[in-house]
Amino acid sequence: MRGAVEGLASPHPLAEHLPAVYQEDWFAQRLMSAFDPVLAPVFSVLDNFHAYLDPALAPEDFLAWLAGWMGLTLDETWPVERCRAMVLQAAALYGRRGTVSGLRDHLEILSGGSVELTDGGGVAWSRTPGASLPGTPQTSLLVRVAIDDPASLDADRLDALVRAAKPAHLPHRIEVVAR
Repeated sequence: MRGAVEGLASPHPLAEHLPAVYQEDWFAQRLMSAFDPVLAPVFSVLDNFHAYLDPALAPEDFLAWLAGWMGLTLDETWPVERCRAMVLQAAALYGRRGTVSGLRDHLEILSGGSVELTDGGGVAWSRTPGASLPGTPQTSLLVRVAIDDPASLDADRLDALVRAAKPAHLPHRIEVVAR
């Protein structure tokens, strides 16, 4: 939350903008100067608003608001670097949603570890009729996440992400292992 900043001077002191008749009025000058410390942070935010819209530069408490613009909900337990990475890459991740690389990248940001995806299905074509089919008869998706502390990962959130990103007919299994 933006608030008063000790010692921050206003770039536009209100008393200087009073009509000439009030320029020498002691009471009017004191009254208007009381608003300067309150408005100085507002001017500062407006002057630097471009930095607030950049996830790499935005204040920590502003990241959740930026994430809301992208349809994301950030986990309060994440380090700020992971939150920034998620917001920075959100548009690119949405563009690759439903792909193996998109799911892998999303899971890596979510978990902070390395992710290995194993899919038993496959796609192929052949000029020979009756050629063997690709993949295995029992198709499934295996998600193996390697992180330093497996107990720190929210398994329900990870499962919900995989469930939303994979094809509905494809069963999946998640393994969380230590690095």
